[in-house]
Amino acid sequence: MPSLNEGSFLLMPTSMPHSGVAENKRVLQQLDMAVASIPEIETVVGKAGRTESALDPAPLSMYENIIQYKSEYMLNKNGERQRYKVDDDGLFELKDGRFIANPNITENANLSAVKRSQLIADNDGDFYRNWRPEIESPDDIWKEIIKVTKLPGVTSAPKLQPIETRLVMLQTGMRAPMGIKVKGQDLKQIEAFGVQLERVLKQAEGVKQETVFADRIVGKPYLLIDIDREEIARYGISIQDVQDVLKIAVGGMVLTQTVEGRERYGVRVRYPRELRANPSDLKNIYIPIGKGNQVPLSELASIRYEQGPQVIKSEDTFLVGYVLFDKLDGFAEVSVVENAQALIQQKIDSGELIIPKGINYKFTGTYENQLRAEETLSLVVPLALAIIFLILYFQFRSVSTSLMVFSGIAVAFAGGFIMIWLYGQDWFLNFSFFGENLRDLFQMHSINLSVAVWVGFIALFGIATDDGVVMATYLTQTFDRNTPENKKEIRASIVEAGEKRIRPCLMTTATTILALLPILTSTGRGSDIMIPMAIPSFGGMLIALITLFVVPVLFSWKKEYQLKRTAK
Repeated sequence: MPSLNEGSFLLMPTSMPHSGVAENKRVLQQLDMAVASIPEIETVVGKAGRTESALDPAPLSMYENIIQYKSEYMLNKNGERQRYKVDDDGLFELKDGRFIANPNITENANLSAVKRSQLIADNDGDFYRNWRPEIESPDDIWKEIIKVTKLPGVTSAPKLQPIETRLVMLQTGMRAPMGIKVKGQDLKQIEAFGVQLERVLKQAEGVKQETVFADRIVGKPYLLIDIDREEIARYGISIQDVQDVLKIAVGGMVLTQTVEGRERYGVRVRYPRELRANPSDLKNIYIPIGKGNQVPLSELASIRYEQGPQVIKSEDTFLVGYVLFDKLDGFAEVSVVENAQALIQQKIDSGELIIPKGINYKFTGTYENQLRAEETLSLVVPLALAIIFLILYFQFRSVSTSLMVFSGIAVAFAGGFIMIWLYGQDWFLNFSFFGENLRDLFQMHSINLSVAVWVGFIALFGIATDDGVVMATYLTQTFDRNTPENKKEIRASIVEAGEKRIRPCLMTTATTILALLPILTSTGRGSDIMIPMAIPSFGGMLIALITLFVVPVLFSWKKEYQLKRTAK
């Protein structure tokens, strides 16, 4: 299904695994400030890390910036477009008597920080546009976001929306619409092979290069305290004794609780921060060894940094890493995945890409919904056509007449595809009518075949036979009443029936087409899904008018053939 426009974005870039808390906090603030500098952005809130929940395994290096952007035009209290008063020069008049530039008619206009309460509502005025002239769609806003968030050490991110992202993550576990799951038994091998796939994917047709990113799994610095068993044996202490001291000194230990009304707080004993802030301080922690003597930790253990995984993910009993990517505008998800699969297989066959032993990969993402939908539609569409034919047969009790009416579905089916093709042509309806460009009014752009489009075709199949049923029913009644005996009388009866039923058929088609116009021009929430549903029905019903002539001609041919057989 097409993405539902939520009016917001979710920016989810990542930094390197070895970046610390202070650095991640600084980068997160920079991202928020950079995005907030875009005039079309209303609010932006960033988050790093995760909540204290096992259901949110986000590392500190993964950011989540929820971005709310302004609506294209200023809205009233009911959330509808409102016109505001302008002077003769097209400038907006404010309640305090000042005038500001109109972004609709001024190229490269600097948007003024104007609130709705400052403008004067006027139904004869003009809409106040919140976006700059060069910003024509939410996609342009996203491009601006990507442009200003290019920071050293921070990856790019695929285009996501908050609700859509949660659904994608629930479905695939990834934070991108498409990706590759690399599974194996060794994290270093998984990361190395993922980096190779990253380089290959950037060459695939339809893949947006800046969004391709393989998980950097290994690289998080861990402070390792390696206790020397021989040394602690010399002093007559155990590993448990050393670990208990470290637990209290570094991690802290809850000794008791204090009760403040209905609230309870743990009382924790712990070294002050200045005595545990870096590894050299830890070396000076003293371990009791008996008889009141103490020995520094540096005598009993070696302290060093080692690289390790920042997060460990598993699936189907295997460790897993992700290679994320997104598609370019104008490409279908299934096509992009097929191109990437073919390129990777080509690299494997040529020996340029070698899959390590114990490693396997699998493409996953929202494109799988399309594949599952195609399997379902391959059953639903023929079933719908069969049911429509049976209903027609029960009405006319004639296979030939039912097929004549059923031919309207084939005509409408072709009309739906013609309209989808026309929507992708830049020249189609590219002119202004009363100052409004029709391509902008109907939001015309390339339409990919999706579940929404096929649902529109199924709805079209049900209404495409209306005119044929009206025409065939009256033709049958006319021939039952007239009983023509020669070719001339047959054609006279056909013309008589056609003339009396042409107006009802046109009215039936006109009501359907006119009812679809508000949907085709809608701009609110849900229009991204409703418009692809309406396009096949609109185009199909326009072309289905041909059935007003096809059904009478076929009916006449049938009666003339029957007359000829009777004469023999």
